[in-house]
Amino acid sequence: MAQVLEFRLPDLGEGLTEAEIVRWLVQVGDVVAVDQPVVEVETAKALVDVPCPYGGVVTARFGEEGTELPVGAPLLTVAVGAPASDHEDEGSGNVLVGYGTGTPPARRGRVRPAGPADSRRQPPEGPEAGTKDGRKNGPTDTRQDGPGSAEASSPGGEADSGAGVEDRSRIDGPVPVISPLVRRLAREYGLDLRELGGSGPDGLILRADVEYAARAAGARGRVTETRTAPYAPVAPEPSAAPGTRATDVPAAEVPAVGVPAAGVPAAGVPAAGAAVPGTRIPLRGVRGAVADKLARSRREIPDATCWVDADATELMRARGAMNEAAGPKISVLALLARICTAALARFPELNATVDMEARELVRLEEVHLGFAAQTERGLVVPVVKDAHARDAESLSAEFARLTEAARTGTLTPGELTGGTFTLNNYGVFGVDGSTPIINHPEAAMLGVGRIVPKPWVHEGELAVRQVVQLSLTFDHRVCDGGTAGGFLRYVADCVEQPVMLLRSL
Repeated sequence: MAQVLEFRLPDLGEGLTEAEIVRWLVQVGDVVAVDQPVVEVETAKALVDVPCPYGGVVTARFGEEGTELPVGAPLLTVAVGAPASDHEDEGSGNVLVGYGTGTPPARRGRVRPAGPADSRRQPPEGPEAGTKDGRKNGPTDTRQDGPGSAEASSPGGEADSGAGVEDRSRIDGPVPVISPLVRRLAREYGLDLRELGGSGPDGLILRADVEYAARAAGARGRVTETRTAPYAPVAPEPSAAPGTRATDVPAAEVPAVGVPAAGVPAAGVPAAGAAVPGTRIPLRGVRGAVADKLARSRREIPDATCWVDADATELMRARGAMNEAAGPKISVLALLARICTAALARFPELNATVDMEARELVRLEEVHLGFAAQTERGLVVPVVKDAHARDAESLSAEFARLTEAARTGTLTPGELTGGTFTLNNYGVFGVDGSTPIINHPEAAMLGVGRIVPKPWVHEGELAVRQVVQLSLTFDHRVCDGGTAGGFLRYVADCVEQPVMLLRSL
């Protein structure tokens, strides 16, 4: 007889706690093999194909594309054949952190209090019990955060029955919620999660619980801000026992979605403190991680910027001569990276980080050079490891490889972390200058503008030369302006006279 196994979102490493479903690779009813990728998810670091450790038939999927799930939430269930013996399991030697080759842990049952609600909503018994669409009703099903979910949208269910309900307002420690989004919504509505009763498994607080509580509080005049939910939680059934939790109010007192409560201005007249209307785009995945990192950089790093114009004619001429010879082509970015590593060898203060807890400056031995790459999913900073030990050919090849991986979304978390200095070539966007934001926790970033013909005094005469603007943003805690100016002047001298690099070979 087939056994239904549940596969949960595994720990993807790098301290990541959640991931967004980008694309399902299998459908319900498909046959999957052990270690076959079943879903593509986006974390704060990269796109990842998640393989399933079981082989069998997919019986249910949890979460639509675009849904953000926490680590440990169910992804899908698979019906597998009975094992050949008591000592053999349907498992795999997958490499993702958080799940391995052993049998999945036994699923806990939940003791439901007896009462009228249970007689009305008693689920079918047996390990394969489920809804008509194949989804399971077990206690580990956390899919309740959406429309059409009986657990999430029916406050008259067993989670609302008066018998056996725990007084959550007296619980110490963190309140169990289905996702960080629920906590954020509660803060926006001014609700105390300890006063809410969760309708999810084991009292888990779902988004529907917060939305319903906000509407109920608005009807009582406790909430002055209205917010349009993506779906409307169903009003409680008349037969539900009143007074079972703080969110329970008669259905007549709960305003319909889109209908202002008493004291709230009508549509078109924003209330005091109300959210500004407009298109809202969630900051999550790569874009959310970038936003967090840039905001942290601005909060923690006292940065300063200096810049200089440089004549890049000789550098471009040298690159042309290199590419005319046999061998791989050399990119301008690779030459600039080679110049950066030579400059960091002379000014190691800028290849550093600040440990504020220990109140120490940490100078780093290796140069792991990050470079900004714009993709459809936002800005990412791939890292060329051990850039100080690479020549121009090796740097050019690694830049090309990482750039292609960034465009296709196949960068690994390891290729996006560990940078010690960043090179930002914003000249590709047709701009001359910028004041870059330091890639926290690094100490500096070199910005490179476009290389364009400009009037320039060369050997005492006015001439048309290839000119580039270089800007250096640095952490003023690690060095003063003299060190930063010396670094930038050395970079500019190497751009103007590439032969200076022969000294560091």
